[in-house]
Amino acid sequence: MSKTRVYQIANELKMSNEDVLAKLKELEINAENKDSELEEDEVELVLEILRDEIAATNGNTIAIDGKLTVQELATKLDKSASEIIMKLMKMGTMATINQEISFEIGSLVASEYGFELVEGSTNDEEELEAIDALIDKEEDKEEDLVKRPPVVTVMGHVDHGKTSLLDAIRKTNVTSSEAGGITQHIGASEVMVNGEKVVFLDTPGHEAFTSMRARGAQVTDMAILVVAADDGIMPQTIEAINHAKAANVPLIVAINKIDKPGANQDRVKQELADQGLLVEDWGGDVICVPVSALKREGIDTLLEMVLLVAEMEELKANPNKRAVGTVIEAQLDKGRGPVATVLVQGGTLRVGDPIVAGVASGKVRAMINSKGKRVKVAEPSTAVEILGLSEVPQGGDQVVAVPSDKAARLVAEKRQQMAREEMLKSNQRMSLDDFFSQMGDAEVKELNIVIKADVQGSVQAVKQSLEKLSNEEVAVRVIHGGVGAVTESDIMLATASNAIIIGFNVRPVPSAEVLAKKEGVDVRTYTIIYKAIEDVQAAMTGMLDPEYVDEDTGKAEVRETFKLSGVGTIAGCYVTSGKVFRGSKVRIVRDGFIIHEGQLAALRRFKDDVKEVNQGYECGMSFVNFNDVKEGDIIEAYITKEVERKLK
Repeated sequence: MSKTRVYQIANELKMSNEDVLAKLKELEINAENKDSELEEDEVELVLEILRDEIAATNGNTIAIDGKLTVQELATKLDKSASEIIMKLMKMGTMATINQEISFEIGSLVASEYGFELVEGSTNDEEELEAIDALIDKEEDKEEDLVKRPPVVTVMGHVDHGKTSLLDAIRKTNVTSSEAGGITQHIGASEVMVNGEKVVFLDTPGHEAFTSMRARGAQVTDMAILVVAADDGIMPQTIEAINHAKAANVPLIVAINKIDKPGANQDRVKQELADQGLLVEDWGGDVICVPVSALKREGIDTLLEMVLLVAEMEELKANPNKRAVGTVIEAQLDKGRGPVATVLVQGGTLRVGDPIVAGVASGKVRAMINSKGKRVKVAEPSTAVEILGLSEVPQGGDQVVAVPSDKAARLVAEKRQQMAREEMLKSNQRMSLDDFFSQMGDAEVKELNIVIKADVQGSVQAVKQSLEKLSNEEVAVRVIHGGVGAVTESDIMLATASNAIIIGFNVRPVPSAEVLAKKEGVDVRTYTIIYKAIEDVQAAMTGMLDPEYVDEDTGKAEVRETFKLSGVGTIAGCYVTSGKVFRGSKVRIVRDGFIIHEGQLAALRRFKDDVKEVNQGYECGMSFVNFNDVKEGDIIEAYITKEVERKLK
C-alpha cells in the first residue's frame, strides 16, 4: 500500500503545505518537506486534529470551490436534493438536480438552514499557473542529484541486426515475432551490467519509422549505431547518425556480423569517417566495438563501453520530487484501457500519483516493469507501463505527476482546449485572398487518408511516411489518425471526405466492414509498411493527369504548290521517311524554323483521298487554316499519345 505524503493531506484539507508541516512539527512527527511520506497512524492522527481545528474555526461555514450544482449544495448541507429543489421553488427558482445555481441563490438556501456559504480559496487559474510553473521551471539543486542509470537507443539500417544485438544483450529472442523482420514498435528493457542497470530503447530500423527513431533519440543518453560489416553504411544508417547528432548524444558504433564472409571492418570505418565519425583506432574519439550478435562475441566489451560513456557523461537526476517523464509508446488495450509506456526521467513515480500526459490525465492505478512484474515505485531512468489514464496519450508527450486529481484534470482540460483551438485555426475557411493566390497555381489534387493502427507510434510513423509522398500535383492529406480497430465512425469520416482507410496491424470491426461495402469505401490493411506506401503510390499515380507525348510518324518535302479556288494552296509532297496519316498533326519547317503547327485538312494520292502515304511515295496535302506553304518546306507529321504518369 502506498504511503501518504504531506502535500496530499494539504490538498485534501485545502490547506497550505507550510501549515500542515507546522502542525506535524508541533506533534513531533518528522517531515522535512511537502513530499515527505507519513505512516498510516500518523496520517490518521494529523487528519483528525486538523479537521477538528478547521471545524472549530469555521463553525457553520461551508466553502464552495468553483461551480455549484443543486446536488453539491444538498450534499454539503446534508439534505436531500428534492428538499433543496422545493426550497428553490418557494424562492421562485426552478432548477433540476444537476443544474448549476448562482453563489447568491446558494447562499440564500444555506442561510435557511443556518449555514453561511463562502467562496473557496482555491482558484482554478491560480492552480493552473502554479502547475505550469512546476512543469516548466522546476530546477534541481546540485545537492539533490544522485547517479542514475543510462538510457541507450539502438539505431541502424534495417536488417543490420539491431534486434538480434538486443537479443544477445537480453539473452532473449524477439526477432522471430517481428513481421517482415522489422521492429514495429518502440520497446524498452532493462539489463544489469556488472551490477549496474542500463535501460535500452529498441527503435525500428526502417526509414519509414523516422519519427519514432527521432523520439527515441530525444529521450536517450547515448546511441549504439549498428552497422553490418558486410554491408556498410546505408541510407537509414546516415539518418540514425543525423538523429544522434541532432539530439547531441554520444555514439558508440557496433560493427555487427564480423563472422560473416565478406565482412570488412576497415571499409565500414572509412565510410563512417566520410560521415564525420572518426573511430578511436583511426585517431578519432568515436568508440567502435566489433561484435557478432549471432555468436554473442564482443557483447561484454560493448556493454563495458556503455558504462564507460555513462560514467564520462556523469548522468544524474533528483529522485525526491514529483515525477517527470516521457511517453515512449501508448496503446488502447481491450482489457486494460489506455496503456502508456513511460520513461521516468526525473523524480519518482508512485502508484496512486495523479498525473498528466499530454491531453490525458488520471491516477496511476498500476505500473508494470520491463519484466512484466507489477511495481509500486519507478525511479529515474526506469521504463514502466502505466494504467489509469483517461485516454491514449501521444508518443513523445511529457508525463508529470501533479498535486491532485483536480489539478491533473484542469491541466488536461486546458491542453485539450488549446489543441482544439489550434485545430480550428488550421481548419479556418479560406479567405478571398487565399482563393485568388491559389487560382494562379496549378490545381493540386488531394488524396485523403484515414490511418488506424495498433499503437500511437505506428500512426505517426505511417502518417509521416505517406505525407512525404506528396508532390507538386498530388497532395497526400492524412485527415485522421487513431489507435484501435477500424470502426463505423472511421467509415463515415472517409465517406464524407472521399478518403481511403489504411489499417496497420488492425482490422475493421464486422459492422464497419458491412458499412464500407455499402458506402464503397476502400479499406486496406497491412502488417508491413512498405506495402502501404506502394499502394498509396499506385493510387496517386492514378490521380495524376495523363501525360501527352508527341510521336513523329513521318516527314515529307514540298516539291510543288498548286492553288485551287475554294480549297486554297495544295502542296505536292514527297514522303522522305516514315508514314503520313490522314488527320495527322503537322509542323511546317522552313530554313530550320517552325513556321506553323496545325493539322492536315486532306491527304491525297492523285485524285483519291487516302488514309496513309508511305515513305518513297508522292502525295498532295492541304492544311487547316494555312495556305502560305512554299517549295522546300519540310512537313513533319506526328500524333499525340496519352501515356500513364509515374510518380518521381
